[in-house]
Amino acid sequence: MSEALEQARLHPVPIPADSVGNLLTTAARAPSIFNTQPWLFRVTTHTIELYADPSRRLRSDPTGREMLLSCGAALFGLRLAIRALGYQPVVSLLPQPERPSLLACVRFGAREPVTDRERGMIDALPHRHTHRGGFSPGPLPGGLLIGLQHDAVVEHAALALIDRPVAYTHLASIVAKVAGGLSSADRSRADVRQWVRLPGSTARDGIPAAAIAASSVPQPGRLVQRDLDLGRGIGQVSPDGPGPAATAILLTSADTRADWLRAGQALHRLLAHAATQWVFASLYSQPLESAPTRALIRSRLGLSGAPQLLLQFGLARVAPATPRRPAAGLLALVMPR
Repeated sequence: MSEALEQARLHPVPIPADSVGNLLTTAARAPSIFNTQPWLFRVTTHTIELYADPSRRLRSDPTGREMLLSCGAALFGLRLAIRALGYQPVVSLLPQPERPSLLACVRFGAREPVTDRERGMIDALPHRHTHRGGFSPGPLPGGLLIGLQHDAVVEHAALALIDRPVAYTHLASIVAKVAGGLSSADRSRADVRQWVRLPGSTARDGIPAAAIAASSVPQPGRLVQRDLDLGRGIGQVSPDGPGPAATAILLTSADTRADWLRAGQALHRLLAHAATQWVFASLYSQPLESAPTRALIRSRLGLSGAPQLLLQFGLARVAPATPRRPAAGLLALVMPR
């Protein structure tokens, strides 16, 4: 048991009742696959428990890997919200193996002022978004990629840059081949129809038509994106424009449930950091849905860990709002098993 966890148990800090709404709202700004927001919270006197909501798991995610990636991102968002209040978050990951839906217990630890970096990430959350259109011209800010790699390491993950042409060619070939098959699969198409919202929808989850590309035809230097339009003509984002400035793969040392949660935390940390400099990412989860494909990418590219998500980064000045469920809807009334 870590010293911070032991101190939090011996000297518990009550969860401020008047801050619960803001804590959950901030946590819910996390990225999630298809914007499913598959998380629930239970707030007690001294802890905030994070649960997976299996009713929001994708059909194409039978193991729940993508669901836990998303919940890990919400966990980092909750940690960031606690930092905004001037406390260190103390996290117990997967504390009860007999209750697999209980992903984490979070307590308030010692007081510590929020840093400028953390404040910048908090301020960037409202405009952080998954980018599906063309990027703005220009290179990434100097030192940013190294900073993002550091973000991943802090969260017990790694961010591998695909900066050699031969490696990118291998990756693009695998992604194109896999995407072609998965986009026509019944489960994948069912997920798209369930979670991609039609124009005019007032849903507080899913991907709005205003945030999806009008065409899935790949642009130069861009990996093949998931077909979210399905020929319906609802996409409102133009893919035209400069391609991404960098391609990377988020890795973990192993491929367990704990690793998926760590990957989600790393993802949110580095995306929030990037957003402080108006750098955003296109996220590619579909090519990594199957374990054999993840193993193939790892082998073909000589990676030192298990691939969890593909990212392409670039500058952008357009930040469309993405819907989020209200905090009251995130509280678990009945605990998932």
